[in-house]
Amino acid sequence: MKLYDLELSGNCYKVRLFAALAQIPLDIVAVDFLGGAHKQAPLIDLNRWGEIPILVDGEVVLRDSQAILVYLAVKYAGETWFPRGAAGMAEVVQWLSTAANDVQNGPASARLVDKFGYAIDKADTLKRSARILPLIEAHLAGHQWLALERPTIADCAVFPYVALAPEGGVSLSDYPNTRQWLGRVRALPHFLAMPGV
Repeated sequence: MKLYDLELSGNCYKVRLFAALAQIPLDIVAVDFLGGAHKQAPLIDLNRWGEIPILVDGEVVLRDSQAILVYLAVKYAGETWFPRGAAGMAEVVQWLSTAANDVQNGPASARLVDKFGYAIDKADTLKRSARILPLIEAHLAGHQWLALERPTIADCAVFPYVALAPEGGVSLSDYPNTRQWLGRVRALPHFLAMPGV
């Protein structure tokens, strides 16, 4: 099973992190992102969106880190990480949506501006960060984990770009519950770090 990967990508890291925590072996294939390899054959043939990560598992080819997390959890990790019951599944999926929308357009995009020089409205990324981080903080005031009171792929989806928020000039100093949650994720068996985390 291959993961086409960029080490500094939080979205790629979500997949590497979950695979490490769930002890799912992956063959990591580094992509020359700056050289545009993700926009050229053979990768563009695997993912017309021209983005990474891309997971290839036999005949299955998937793009989007949230979709890859669901696939790996269902196929290889059992219900501990992604439940099959409707309510539990929905509780996890709402956090996958938060990761793909609010966190991606807030702290993750702020990091793209500061660390990689993307032409994104930095003020807007900070405004979005100032909206989502207090919501996560309030949730974690009453919960140890994002969903189901245990580690799930919800935590793997949200963790990277919250942990990397300072690289985008987004301070976590006002979010003690969030910082404690980040520490709990880091303390999980088989935790895998990345640069900046």
